[in-house]
Amino acid sequence: MGVSNSLSTKKTKSFDVFVTQDAAKKVINKTIGSSNGQRFMSAIISAVNVNPGLQECDNKSILSGALLGESLKLSPSPQLGHYYLVPFNDRERGKVAQFILGYKGIVQLALRSGQYKRLNVLAIKEGELIRFDPLTEDIEVNLIMDERVREETPTIGYYAYFEYLNGFRKAMYWSRDKMEAHAERYSAGYRAKKGKTFWEKDFDGMAYKTMLRQLISKWGIMSIEMQEAYRFDNAVIEDDNPVYVDNEENLITETAAPALSEAEQGAKENEVAAALFGD
Repeated sequence: MGVSNSLSTKKTKSFDVFVTQDAAKKVINKTIGSSNGQRFMSAIISAVNVNPGLQECDNKSILSGALLGESLKLSPSPQLGHYYLVPFNDRERGKVAQFILGYKGIVQLALRSGQYKRLNVLAIKEGELIRFDPLTEDIEVNLIMDERVREETPTIGYYAYFEYLNGFRKAMYWSRDKMEAHAERYSAGYRAKKGKTFWEKDFDGMAYKTMLRQLISKWGIMSIEMQEAYRFDNAVIEDDNPVYVDNEENLITETAAPALSEAEQGAKENEVAAALFGD
């Protein structure tokens, strides 16, 4: 997955030129094989071309993040939402690309382990929740069947659950208020309400990711791929190591690694700017 130090770290050329040069192609072919190299380059060039902010980032950081996504067999397509390469202004490194794992990527990695019979996360709408028992984790709901009406109904909470093939089952329910408190506690950007954070742009998406990370990291089976994805989530990748960039304008949104305490996780939360979701 590593990107050689021989590759320039300065933004002296466009990414499509950078990635087709011999040094970059050698790294790509060594990492993923020459048979997959052209497909990979086409996919990542396309992802960069539709993101003006990413085009300004250090080329090496883009390639490192993309190679990680490829090693995890996740797609860079924003439409699929497996992972994102997000521009980040770092005081020491300038503009770099952060690897951000999407909640759909978490689902893909979990299901790929072959251990999960069921895995889901859902927003619970006003009027749907009848009862949730935190002791037995049983939930009783009356879901709105009209999708249009359901979409327009305010969200009151979030429910996530999994069931293994052997029948073991775990579930979590967080109220919208609890999720709001989580976002405000760990996100200075969200507290400031400047309209540029993940939480403000796609609160449900961030809530889904939070629920799945909490559920799986505490009780789920985590494959080597899943552990790797968690370790590099929200990091800039340098020489196969995660670097958790942080400054006053951009704090880290989600936990960097499952081994961190909740307080440490909060300190690593990242509020990357609107480059992911647009203005």
